[in-house]
Amino acid sequence: MSGPRKRRPAWVRHYGLGIEFAAAVAGFGLVGYWIDRRWNSDPWGVVVGAVLGLIGATYNLVRGSTKAFKEAADEDEEDERRSSES
Repeated sequence: MSGPRKRRPAWVRHYGLGIEFAAAVAGFGLVGYWIDRRWNSDPWGVVVGAVLGLIGATYNLVRGSTKAFKEAADEDEEDERRSSES
């Protein structure tokens, strides 16, 4: 018994992508900081961690944006189909 899924507003999805981006960079940067403190490798742990965070966050951002674009295109097609049936 699954009805139509309720979608979140677009601004909420974009806000979430931004938070995920910042969290990934900060999280990997903190891991790099911990590595620097543990093995005295200043500043390479933070640099490598931040770069890995940026790469992962950018991948996630592109994937989320592509998904949102496809959903918007599908909605436009559905709206067009409904208007032509009426």
